[in-house]
Amino acid sequence: MSERSAPRVRLEQLMREFAKFGAVGGVGLLVDLGVFNLLRQVTELPVVRASIVATVVAIGVNYLGFRYFTYRDRDKTHRTKELSLFFLFSLVGLVIQSGVLYAATYGFGWDSPLQSNIFKFLGIGIATLFRFLSYRTWVFKALPASAPEPDADPDPVQAAESILGQRRRRPQPEPDRVRS
Repeated sequence: MSERSAPRVRLEQLMREFAKFGAVGGVGLLVDLGVFNLLRQVTELPVVRASIVATVVAIGVNYLGFRYFTYRDRDKTHRTKELSLFFLFSLVGLVIQSGVLYAATYGFGWDSPLQSNIFKFLGIGIATLFRFLSYRTWVFKALPASAPEPDADPDPVQAAESILGQRRRRPQPEPDRVRS
């Protein structure tokens, strides 16, 4: 791979990862806003508490999407550590987005359903940047480039070539020369 194409390949991989992260995050966003608005309509929960409950539900949905879609090719050997870090960083994200909603609601008195949704959405956006960086860096760690995926079958062509390459060729005897 040339020096010029290596950064391009890394950028393309990052863009694919970001797109998958965004797809899972989009589902999480719909869950979060749906549960939030449902709770606001059918319960007497204060706005920030309703937001926290909705975010916790979305965090559970997002974990499944990230583990089995976005980062399915990442290291799966330390699942307890992965879950702990995921929920820790998700909690920090929850504090970020709840802080934005809290400041708007109780600091500025913006508590209409439209205002609450706008500031909840803004908080989610800010927290998403934090989550993307922390999840990809510390939670769903990339496998080393030379290590095969734990659940993947090896490429049959590469396996055959490596077997053939390991065989030692026997020296071929030189043909007898016929003298004329």
